[in-house]
Amino acid sequence: MAEGLRERKKRQTRQHISDVATGLFVERGFDAVTVAEVAEAANVSVNTVYNYFPAKEDLFLDRSREVVDRLSRWVRGRRDGESAAEAVLRELRDEVESVSPRMGLMEGYARFMTVIHESPALRSRLWAIGQEVVDDLERTLREETGAGPDDPVPGLIAGQVNWLHQTVMSAVGRHMMAGGTPAEVSRTVLALLDEMEELLGEKVLNYAVRGAP
Repeated sequence: MAEGLRERKKRQTRQHISDVATGLFVERGFDAVTVAEVAEAANVSVNTVYNYFPAKEDLFLDRSREVVDRLSRWVRGRRDGESAAEAVLRELRDEVESVSPRMGLMEGYARFMTVIHESPALRSRLWAIGQEVVDDLERTLREETGAGPDDPVPGLIAGQVNWLHQTVMSAVGRHMMAGGTPAEVSRTVLALLDEMEELLGEKVLNYAVRGAP
């Protein structure tokens, strides 16, 4: 369906507030900026800010929804004969090899990560998002395999698959903050992915194979 005028204005307002807030946080640090200052700089009321962003952390991590279901989307889109872990490995390699900004492989990401590392509140929110990712993936694996609610395997596999994604994202952030270019970090992380795959056991690599009897 085509986006209506009301929806478009709401989306544009939300994006404007987020962009203004991110600029302030990057310039001064997350903890040094108040929601009231964001509202003033964006020329909106404080209530308007909270209407779009329930918590201050959401202003900076405004794309967390896209991350929460990323692994589930990759698993649901796996190819015939491909397991859940293999699908995630393939998608991660494709993203890293293409030097995708979605993985943090872009100029300016080092400063973004520095803001997070300097703020306990943002680090705490990132941890919570990570838990949401695992929970979401576990639900998807149960749906895809028909596993019962008492079967512990989907949760265990979800943890292993999330480890791949989390380790890659941590490595990208660490190397970008150390001064690496996106292309340099891409090559480093591709080699890391090979090492990580070798550490996975057969049960993980063969779990939830699409089309398996």
